[in-house]
Amino acid sequence: MRMVDIITKKRDGKELTDQEITFFVDGYVAGRIPDYQVSALLMAIVFKGMTNREIVTLTDRMEHSGDVMDLSDIKGVKVDKHSTGGVGDKTTLALGPMVAACGAVLAKMSGRGLGHTGGTLDKLESIPGMNVFVSDEQFRKQVAEIGCAVVGQTGQLVPADKKLYALRDVTGTVESMPLIASSVMSKKLASGSDCILLDVKFGNGAFMKNIEAAKELAIVMCKIGNALGRDTRAVLTDMEQPLGFAVGNALEVKEAIATLHGHGPKDFTELCLRSGAIMLEQAKIAKSEEEAMKMLKKVIADGSAFEKFRQMVIAQGGDVSYIDHPEKFPESKYVVEVKAAKDGYIKRIVALEIGESAMRLGAGRETFDDVIDMSAGIVLSKKVGDKVKKGDVLCTVHTNVEDHAQILKDIEEAFHIVDEFVAVPPTVHDYIH
Repeated sequence: MRMVDIITKKRDGKELTDQEITFFVDGYVAGRIPDYQVSALLMAIVFKGMTNREIVTLTDRMEHSGDVMDLSDIKGVKVDKHSTGGVGDKTTLALGPMVAACGAVLAKMSGRGLGHTGGTLDKLESIPGMNVFVSDEQFRKQVAEIGCAVVGQTGQLVPADKKLYALRDVTGTVESMPLIASSVMSKKLASGSDCILLDVKFGNGAFMKNIEAAKELAIVMCKIGNALGRDTRAVLTDMEQPLGFAVGNALEVKEAIATLHGHGPKDFTELCLRSGAIMLEQAKIAKSEEEAMKMLKKVIADGSAFEKFRQMVIAQGGDVSYIDHPEKFPESKYVVEVKAAKDGYIKRIVALEIGESAMRLGAGRETFDDVIDMSAGIVLSKKVGDKVKKGDVLCTVHTNVEDHAQILKDIEEAFHIVDEFVAVPPTVHDYIH
């Protein structure tokens, strides 16, 4: 078997066999196939696509290109969720403890943020002492003992994805449905959970810009997961505006804590409850969404969801006094209000602009080497559909960046105010299972 024959076959729009896909993935990871040949195949996939069978085989080979976590000896149904990335998306921080408090077992591996999208690991690291890179043994022990762990990828999980993603990034082959789906699902499957919930976001602040593309990706990923023996479902959620109010690492942790106390933003709380209800059904803990919702609301009301978050922070070395007293998180040097220039209704808050502005304020990184200012970010005071008067506070900016005047102007321009009434948009638009 020769790589050049596989390239030309896909170039001509033909379906690759399982053996050919295995040959290409295994050979690339082992260093037998050079970057330039894999680049050619990736571009052929971008133009010619892949069948469902090809995508499932590609994902399976990528999943098994390195270590695969085996959590089968841990009691309970292991659940996992994955977001395709957005602005203000701190869902894991609240949702994980909520479902764990209901009896599900959350064993989650998360990533860092880059560009305008924040990373769960960065948010957790805003808690002093918090260790997000624990050993496999520690991860398994924590999951078994408290039913909740959120860590960075450990060991040699999915080396094929690391190599392929780096190559796609520099060869213009990132935006391909088969390649995106296999990348996401190979990592989720290798993490060892029994059930996976995908939060596929769409809108200007998301990777998928419209609901049609998001739905297509969600369907493909669900088919992969279910074909490979995992109960995989998806929700399609809005990322036209930021999720919740807070954008920025410590600010988002504080909002997650408020949500676990029952005081979270309406849209963020809705997403946590809807997602949690699906995960409890997947874990066979609840028989219906209605029953699951009651359970989730109960663990918020009785404080057990918050206590589960405390347990996770303690287990990973974090200073729990910051969780008990969020006012301890350090404040930025500059805290500046952005105000409405006229009366009206908020028609749009451009999530992409808010995310990029937060990054420029210090809350994110343009390259993986950039150092994050954990205190920096933006806290919205208004959301789409809200009525405002001239001079009302639209948001509060937190930064240690001295020259931030232009950033404030860009943030103000992200709020689109119109004269006519604007309805509040839904957060969750569809459910795929």
